[in-house]
Amino acid sequence: MFYRDERLALFIDGSNLYAAAKALAFDIDYKLLRKEFMQRGKLLRAFYYTALLENDDYSPIRPLVDWLHYNGFTMVTKPAKEFIDSQGRRKVKGNMDIELAVDAMEIAPHVDHIVLFSGDGDFRPLVEALQRKGVRVSVVSTIRSQPPMIADDLRRQADNFIELDELKDVVGRPPREPRVTDRADYETEDN
Repeated sequence: MFYRDERLALFIDGSNLYAAAKALAFDIDYKLLRKEFMQRGKLLRAFYYTALLENDDYSPIRPLVDWLHYNGFTMVTKPAKEFIDSQGRRKVKGNMDIELAVDAMEIAPHVDHIVLFSGDGDFRPLVEALQRKGVRVSVVSTIRSQPPMIADDLRRQADNFIELDELKDVVGRPPREPRVTDRADYETEDN
C-alpha cells in the first residue's frame, strides 16, 4: 500500500533483483520501474547496488550501470573479487549488504517509505530497525520461482510484500538473447 504524498526511496540489490527476474523469465526495464514508483509517491532517491569486475576489458553490467547513472539512479558500486571455486568454475564475490544497510539508515529520517528490491534474509534486521524509526518498508521479490527467491522471515518482517511477478507487465520486458559473455556467466556469492 502506497500513499501519494509519502516520500519514497528505492533500494535495489542489483544481483538479487537480476536473479529473481531471471527466475521469472523477464528482464527489468529500469526506466519503467522508476516511472512506476514515481507514480506511487514522491520518489526522493533510487539506489542501485552492484559489484563490478574492474579488471575486465568488458564488463557485461557496465552498460547498465552507466545507463542507470545517467538516468536518475544513485549508483553504489565496489570492485568484485574474482576466484575459482572447488569445481573449477569462475565465481565473483561482491556483497553490497553493508553499503545498502548504512545508506538506508542514513536516509530513514527523510523518508516515509522504503522499497527494498531483494529477497536476502540478511536484510530482516535492517527492515526491523527501519520500522522502529517509523519508516514503512515494502519488499519486492518472488515466491513464485522454484525455489522462492525471498527468505520467509524477510517477507514476514516487511510491512508489505510485492510479488515481482505481478509487476512483470508494468516494469518488465522480454529477456534478450544471451550473448557469448553475458551477466549469467558471473555468479555472485555473498560472504
